[in-house]
Amino acid sequence: MDGLIIVDKPAGLTSHDVVLYLRTLLKIRKIGHAGTLDPLATGVLLITLGQATRLFPFLSKMNKTYSGEIKLGMATDTYDSGGKPQGEESLAYPGEEELREAVKSFEGQILQLPPPFSAKKINGQPAFKLARKGMTPHLKPVKVTIHRFLALDYSPPYLKFEVECSSGTYIRTLAHDLGQKVGCGAHLVQLRRLAVGWYTEEEALSLEKIKDLVQKKEFSRIIRPLEYLLPEFPTIWLDEAGSKAFLFGSKVALNQVLRASLKPFSPFSPEEKQFFRIFSSEGYLLGLAVFEEENKLFQPKIVLKSF
Repeated sequence: MDGLIIVDKPAGLTSHDVVLYLRTLLKIRKIGHAGTLDPLATGVLLITLGQATRLFPFLSKMNKTYSGEIKLGMATDTYDSGGKPQGEESLAYPGEEELREAVKSFEGQILQLPPPFSAKKINGQPAFKLARKGMTPHLKPVKVTIHRFLALDYSPPYLKFEVECSSGTYIRTLAHDLGQKVGCGAHLVQLRRLAVGWYTEEEALSLEKIKDLVQKKEFSRIIRPLEYLLPEFPTIWLDEAGSKAFLFGSKVALNQVLRASLKPFSPFSPEEKQFFRIFSSEGYLLGLAVFEEENKLFQPKIVLKSF
């Protein structure tokens, strides 16, 4: 079982709970998730199986899109509705124009402080464990990018919103910081992940549906094959000799390329090299490579499987 499952995570479960459930259901050891969702949140959770777990560094960096609801008037220690209130409730809600301006001000690259109740490690220990002991975790701000932050409906004290952001963004912190900016406090009460990169909620399967399909042994309706992953990467197809060389970890020459699909692609950061998906002539995803401009060769970086 090598591939991707797009799960519609229910509220109340951690991402790790979903992994444990599917590990037992599918009887597979090599399984993981690409991008944590809090127990409060629902929606798209990418689950990698087998060889697909090796693509985690790329899948986890994809942009995320969310919809949700923020309640103004009070901050909480967890930045969401599961936490303890911090201070008295305020009824001094901002006007709609002020609120929309505040929401807009978060767009672009910003420094964001992770919530004290988060899995961020401090000297090897998750911050939430320190916070539960009444300690104040000393977390460092992180650069994130808010591509768009839309105020969809404002009916005080509730704000319905949609946001598209870079990997690593905490929507709980976004809600908390918005409350601080408008002066009345706020916390997240509802969150749904609509998409992770190219993968959307329309493709996502509930755990109940996955269980039903497993019982019917309809695995092809559950697991997206390796060839479905990272479609935004440029792609090359190799001849037989090139495929064999790649699978042995050897560099591949341009004359071993049968064809290419050089889609527009921006690296995750300027420091990262351009990655190519490498396919065999039969259409199997062999792995990922980078192109060495100086000697015109493709250097294997991840070799997924052999045949």
